[in-house]
Amino acid sequence: MPSMLCESIRCDCLRTTRQLAASYGRIDMTGLRCLRFLLGAVAIFCTDSAMARQAPASDADEAVYRERFKAIMANGGILTSYSPMEPIAGAPGASPLPTASTAQLTVKPAALDAAATYARASNARAFIVWRNGKVQRAEYFKGGDRSAQIVSKSLSKPLGAIAVGRAIALGKIRSVDQPLTDFIPEWRGSAKAAMTVRHLLDMRSGLMEQAASSDPDHPLNRAYLSPDHGAYLVAHYPLTHEPGSYYGYGNATAELVAVLIERATGIRYGEFIGKQVLAPIGAEGGEIWVDRSGGLAHSGCCMTLPAESWLRLAVLLLDDGMANGKRLLPKGYAADMAHGTPQNPHYGMGLWVAGPYANRRGFGAVGKPGPQVLHGEPYLDKDLFLFDGNSNQVVYVSPATRTVVLRIGDSPAPTPEWDNSKLPNIILRGIEWRRGEKRPQPQK
Repeated sequence: MPSMLCESIRCDCLRTTRQLAASYGRIDMTGLRCLRFLLGAVAIFCTDSAMARQAPASDADEAVYRERFKAIMANGGILTSYSPMEPIAGAPGASPLPTASTAQLTVKPAALDAAATYARASNARAFIVWRNGKVQRAEYFKGGDRSAQIVSKSLSKPLGAIAVGRAIALGKIRSVDQPLTDFIPEWRGSAKAAMTVRHLLDMRSGLMEQAASSDPDHPLNRAYLSPDHGAYLVAHYPLTHEPGSYYGYGNATAELVAVLIERATGIRYGEFIGKQVLAPIGAEGGEIWVDRSGGLAHSGCCMTLPAESWLRLAVLLLDDGMANGKRLLPKGYAADMAHGTPQNPHYGMGLWVAGPYANRRGFGAVGKPGPQVLHGEPYLDKDLFLFDGNSNQVVYVSPATRTVVLRIGDSPAPTPEWDNSKLPNIILRGIEWRRGEKRPQPQK
């Protein structure tokens, strides 16, 4: 029982800190240093014990895991193919979104041309601009078309948050503030019991955050590549911070959304996405990566969908969860997704948000070293939010202008450096304003 012991110790430390502060109004520096040392030691002990305690696996499962690990290490830590994949049904006979005629364009052609040129040069496979109900421009590169399946990386994370909202609307989950122990009773009596549904979606679960490791027995690798990754996540993945107290971006946290949805609804995650999310918005389906044939889907990454399906998901949020006259998400849920947290004002529930301007932003905790993405200027809509995934898969949403800009494809070349603010700002500057239309306020 090392994990329960270390989580209990950590919880006692944090509780003691709060009690001392409440009793005396402050804690002296010596006390703080001691508490920090103890918490750090407990965190290391928890992590090391989790790494030493691997989930029981059959010889066949272990062989599959080792083969996957070998493949990812041979490619510099990046998985380039996903197997097995399972189909996700979408809307039967999905038809294209309406396209604006030349006379109906509300974005200047010169702006559309400039944005398309930038997208093409960035190795994009799809570029779409949508505004006020009509596609202003759609271009597909590298032999693709509107039905081409594209691996969309971490765009799966906001889709997971949408799936949770749909489950709430269906009465399968009470709210995002419901304790996760209602669905993962294995965590009762441990420090993980403080975790809520919201903490999964806004990356404040307290679980070990994303990093890289070449150790085949490291929890990050086991959680990602195991042929029974859901069981590993529930039983063995380590807690490193008190839930709700720390922003720590990680695939493992997002992968638990599939566990949550399946336990809450009794329906496999991919089937739920297809029938309850994609079909009602008229979107084409695709494929989802599962840990084994008939196993648990990966909800943190790597689903394939056509570009237009991602755009329709963005429009669903723009329309406050309404699609074709039907409410799919609770009223106000989309706005809740697009609010940052005190721990990271740039990340909401699955969505990245404009927040306060920063020239460079990373996926990790604010101020923590790591890869940073250039934002050459403030977004021209302070309320802009985006689906954002590895290799610069981005779907920008401007609520003030009812505009969506999508760029999905391969990683841009190192030079010139990708600028995450450029595409949406080109389009927002190019809007043909009609009389009475209110212009957005820029990010500060």
